[in-house]
Amino acid sequence: MRGIWRRFGHVVANRDVSLDLAPGTIHALVGENGAGKSTLMRTLYGLLQPDRGAIVIDDRQVHLRRPADAMHLGIGMVHQHFMLVPTLTVAENVTLGHEPQTLGLFRRRRAVREVESLAKRHGLEVDPRARVGALSVGAQQRVEILKTLYRGARVLILDEPTAVLTPHEVEDLFRMLRELRQQGATIVLITHKLAEVKALAGHVTIMRAGEVVADAPVEGLSIEAMAETMVGRPIPALQAPSARPGATIMLSVRALDVADDRGLPAVKRASFDVHAGEIVGVAGVEGNGQHELVECLAGLRPPLRGEISIVGHRCTGRSAREHFAAGLAHSPSDRLHRGLVPDMNLGENLILGRHHDRDLGAGPFLSPRRVARFARPLIEAFDVRPPDPDARAAGLSGGNQQKLIAARELSRGASVILAAHPTRGVDLGAVAFIHSRLMDERNAGHGVLLVSAELSEILTLSDRIFVMFEGDLVYEVRAQDTDERELGLYMTGRRRGPR
Repeated sequence: MRGIWRRFGHVVANRDVSLDLAPGTIHALVGENGAGKSTLMRTLYGLLQPDRGAIVIDDRQVHLRRPADAMHLGIGMVHQHFMLVPTLTVAENVTLGHEPQTLGLFRRRRAVREVESLAKRHGLEVDPRARVGALSVGAQQRVEILKTLYRGARVLILDEPTAVLTPHEVEDLFRMLRELRQQGATIVLITHKLAEVKALAGHVTIMRAGEVVADAPVEGLSIEAMAETMVGRPIPALQAPSARPGATIMLSVRALDVADDRGLPAVKRASFDVHAGEIVGVAGVEGNGQHELVECLAGLRPPLRGEISIVGHRCTGRSAREHFAAGLAHSPSDRLHRGLVPDMNLGENLILGRHHDRDLGAGPFLSPRRVARFARPLIEAFDVRPPDPDARAAGLSGGNQQKLIAARELSRGASVILAAHPTRGVDLGAVAFIHSRLMDERNAGHGVLLVSAELSEILTLSDRIFVMFEGDLVYEVRAQDTDERELGLYMTGRRRGPR
């Protein structure tokens, strides 16, 4: 890529960016949210066209007007939010649009054989007959990679590929990527996790504010040096002093049973308290009931039985609005479907839950001017980019969408903060900022329930930790009395014990 420029209105997303990708390499592309990484890769994939600059493949300048052009030239992209049809099988998803046919009829058995052979050749273990909707997140990601390989991809772009994976799934992914590299594939890894860059990549390009600020071999670069180059300043480590929880119970859960979407038990007899001035972490491999627990506590899923109280108000079976009125703020794990309305602008998303406030309206209608005036200081305080209340939420990067949700929920003054994966897909600077805000909530005497698949996050922030396995809270421990290895044993069911 040579001298790529790309503007969105008055915002310059890519400013004279050049990038070289060599065959048989893993190349990391890192930077803060809004640094221009995804814009650059969407340009390479044909989703966007540059305002200026050139793309050269095999010494030939090409014009990529759509993703089909990129795929024809061997460029594939696995997006952060998967592009799969959950009701179709793995084979049907992989061959979609390129189905093996005879006389116009889909050759299902041939599709299964082809996908099975492709998966075996590249070490991507997945059942081609399985329904995609029933697969784990890690398996769905393998399906996405198979889709690109089925279409002949030589360059594979992965956008935040480990954001929703368990530690075991991350290990599997890294093994697969190393095998693909050995087979001659070129892999571009967009990530915020610099430890992954050190573990996997041979070369790193660091972007800041739309420009390349460093381009070098990974060997010899420390994580601290990459982080400082990425954000333009040192990032101090968060020091989380031990809390002295108050006697007031902010969130009380008793004998709670919750079903999943199929009606099967997902949470079993869960009982715990969150006190004023403490952060309680819930660790676990995704799919062990955390999602259903969070939705039930937020009033988005009814319990089968049990009791929920928020600051002394019994909320069992009540609506989300009643949970909100009782003093709950909720940062959901699914930012696109639960956290935001993508077609609304930033200001409108920031007033969700407050849209009945009289000072935001003009008679029976919302006042765009008042909404923008309310939104601007929050956008500035949480460094949401672009800093425009009128920008559509759908146009933000994933990390900036997460910061937008944090700005709304952590500004409510709520007594209980329900934070599910609050830093997923967020850059290091924003992670540090969100962590400090959660600590501020704790220090202000509020109760925080933190659900995260990132054990480092759980151990850094939590005062007490629960481990969830197959719907049960199987272990309770003070954060200073455990480590990632011990928690991992409980998370995978290899160790179980009384709470």
